[in-house]
Amino acid sequence: MSEAGGGRGFGSSVPQRAPWSLVAATAALCLVSATSVWTAGASPMSREEKQKLGNQVLEMFDHAYGNYMEHAYPADELMPLTCRGRVRGQEPSRGDVDDALGKFSLTLIDSLDTLVVLNKTKEFEDAVRKVLRDVNLDNDVVVSVFETNIRVLGGLLGGHSLAIMLKEKGEYMQWYNDELLQMAKQLGYKLLPAFNTTSGLPYPRINLKFGIRKPEARTGTETDTCTACAGTLILEFAALSRFTGATIFEEYARKALDFLWEKRQRSSNLVGVTINIHTGDWVRKDSGVGAGIDSYYEYLLKAYVLLGDDSFLERFNTHYDAIMRYISQPPLLLDVHIHKPMLNARTWMDALLAFFPGLQVLKGDIRPAIETHEMLYQVIKKHNFLPEAFTTDFRVHWAQHPLRPEFAESTYFLYKATGDPYYLEVGKTLIENLNKYARVPCGFAAMKDVRTGSHEDRMDSFFLAEMFKYLYLLFADKEDVIFDIEDYIFTTEAHLLPLWLSTTNQRISKKNTTSEYTELDDSNFDWTCPNTQILFPNDPLYAQSIREPLKNVVDKSCPRGIIRVEESFRSGAKPPLRARDFMATNPEHLEILKKMGAASSIDAEDGLRFMQEMIELSSQQQKEQQLPPRAVQIVSHPFFGRVVLTAGPAQFGLDLSKHKETRGFVASSKPYNGCSELTNPEAVMGKIALIQRGQCMFAEKARNIQNAGAIGGIVIDDNEGSSSDTAPLFQMAGDGKDTDDITIPMLFLFSKEGSIILDAIREYEEVEVLLSDKAKDRDPEMENEEQPSSENDSQNQSAEQIASSSQEVDLVDQESPEESSVNSHPESLSPADTDNAASISPPEQNSNPTENHETTSLDGECTDLDNQLQEQSETEEDSNPNVSWGKKVQPIDSILADWNEDIEAFEMMEKDEL
Repeated sequence: MSEAGGGRGFGSSVPQRAPWSLVAATAALCLVSATSVWTAGASPMSREEKQKLGNQVLEMFDHAYGNYMEHAYPADELMPLTCRGRVRGQEPSRGDVDDALGKFSLTLIDSLDTLVVLNKTKEFEDAVRKVLRDVNLDNDVVVSVFETNIRVLGGLLGGHSLAIMLKEKGEYMQWYNDELLQMAKQLGYKLLPAFNTTSGLPYPRINLKFGIRKPEARTGTETDTCTACAGTLILEFAALSRFTGATIFEEYARKALDFLWEKRQRSSNLVGVTINIHTGDWVRKDSGVGAGIDSYYEYLLKAYVLLGDDSFLERFNTHYDAIMRYISQPPLLLDVHIHKPMLNARTWMDALLAFFPGLQVLKGDIRPAIETHEMLYQVIKKHNFLPEAFTTDFRVHWAQHPLRPEFAESTYFLYKATGDPYYLEVGKTLIENLNKYARVPCGFAAMKDVRTGSHEDRMDSFFLAEMFKYLYLLFADKEDVIFDIEDYIFTTEAHLLPLWLSTTNQRISKKNTTSEYTELDDSNFDWTCPNTQILFPNDPLYAQSIREPLKNVVDKSCPRGIIRVEESFRSGAKPPLRARDFMATNPEHLEILKKMGAASSIDAEDGLRFMQEMIELSSQQQKEQQLPPRAVQIVSHPFFGRVVLTAGPAQFGLDLSKHKETRGFVASSKPYNGCSELTNPEAVMGKIALIQRGQCMFAEKARNIQNAGAIGGIVIDDNEGSSSDTAPLFQMAGDGKDTDDITIPMLFLFSKEGSIILDAIREYEEVEVLLSDKAKDRDPEMENEEQPSSENDSQNQSAEQIASSSQEVDLVDQESPEESSVNSHPESLSPADTDNAASISPPEQNSNPTENHETTSLDGECTDLDNQLQEQSETEEDSNPNVSWGKKVQPIDSILADWNEDIEAFEMMEKDEL
């Protein structure tokens, strides 16, 4: 959202029907006043350095957008590792994550207003012509209503908003006659049949050509949708109504929002994650600010900004009060149960909640925004990117990162509200990490695993729509942008809608339904611009004082459960039984279990917490028996370490997590299966041997290449089309004998990843790789050889040649948390397969087993506290005369039998993808 929106979020002191220019001016005054406090005591970044970083953002956008246009257009998205476009139906299905693709050149539409923000007006004009000439919205394809609304409808409206602005300026777009708006209207009518439900909540999917419920539509049978899916429509639909005068779009979006508000849990004022679109019953009753709910809250506040309807602000403030009361546990934001909001629903957080500090800035609640943002930044500094999910004690829960922009968004808003140059340094770090770890010859590749640095063949359209927009604006001065950004509001996809829409085509009757359902606390609602001395105390070190206690929160954190136990000891109360301490042979523990859920509400909450911990502990114990993934990094020209492949480890040979990485050129062994003495030892001497899976044990292959003088080995799967994106992480086992004689590292690549190396050999002959437990920083000397100006010409051509000579391989990307679950396809080994393998099955709650759910510690353990608690516990047990160890022990199964329903509920929440 623009600064003007931010000011209205603070609560501007204007009459309800004041002209929006006055609102924008008041809002700007709020932010400028706040900024002046910060800049008075901080050392600002020089104008030259800000310009340099802004130019760097422009070059990065050119690299991403140029490669999309060259290698992918008119496909929806670019596959940056194989340098080709992703077309729905031509690539293996990724499940629900593909519902964003509709064969409508998604990335181009999503990038339209980014081009204008980045002052690329000529490219914008060319892009608009391409959209009008090439894009078809009448395709027989089932798409997500939510994704199509925020990306395509929002992209068309944002493009139209800036097209008419440029036309008015008189230099560009003089030929434009609302063509993008007409396309948006056409798309809007195609989405309307999704609202044909008794509740007014839309179906989650629709066929662009055939609509809903027709046999040829292949959709319309769904019963559930996420809260954000139904509640993130009002900005785009209302803008479409205001632009065109067709009120039906705004009416349908308002009805959906009204229904969600009515169905909130009345005692907690929270909403669940998933709702039945026909009955209005909550299907998933956990509530947070991350995936599944996030943009519902965002759109309530921004609908007030854009439309001037006070009921939206009243609803937002009511929800916000509940969020800060139950979900906010600074610096954490933890999901809770809507009916028992004092009970946490899970012990991990997802990356999508990174938008929330930015929303808090717009609300005017700066302190918790700074706290949560700083916590997230510390996680990023540990892993270079924000993992898709991480636990309350800051361990990796889901390891992938699809280049999400939410943290950059919050960084931008915090800087605009505070003027603190610290946030410019944060943005600089984001730029450096993107260039160092995500940049590949054909664009920017999502991170498959932030722990290893491996890549995924994926560059989502939102990366161009949002990331570069927020980063550029972060470093831009007002004169660097050709229009006034304060005259616009950002949608959740960072598309720009003009604030003057609030006074245009107002034909919707705005019945205030908010007060019908709740008695509002007037203290929740601020209608004046707050005193900046209250928001920002006159102390240049104020923000630093908030951030300082969080500087080491990741490396030195104790699990929150341990902290609670320590506090209970100090208070003299007996601590609740924790799953990690439970012993089935301890009669006292069994007695405690019997009481859980029966004695009191406190015991009931202890019981629910214990069950959740027991489920997670069981899952964690399984994970600890597995080896983590390894990385194969191509470091030779033209890759220079930019391509990182996810590799399976071996249970024998050199352990790369304990020893220095192995670097060398690769060479194919002969025979290729490596099952007998090599006939080309001179070719593999001192190199990393490539061998094919099959026909003998992995350990036998390793011995044969080691005897030939190889310094390492890469086994490539013989199952054509296999990929780490679709199959579980593969772990090579020994042969049942002593394997201590194998001293070289051995890694396993699926067919798709192996083909990338084989194709590189065919193209360049000499290919050097690095085998490691985690991708390493690039060689500075190699970086010096590579100039951005020539990169698109040389490297893209080289990468394209590799892609053209490569056989097509299956590729199913990791689903993002904002999508529903994607079915995984674990590799099944036939009895005839003589390779002794240990295939790591995915944890039930995650669809991509390669990276996920190995909950990796981010350093730091609370051993002293654990030992102290253990000693205290032992002392209590020894001195307790009531404990009879000779007592017959009741089987634990009989005690847990009464909890099956609750346990299944917890397991269902864990299985549910974000």
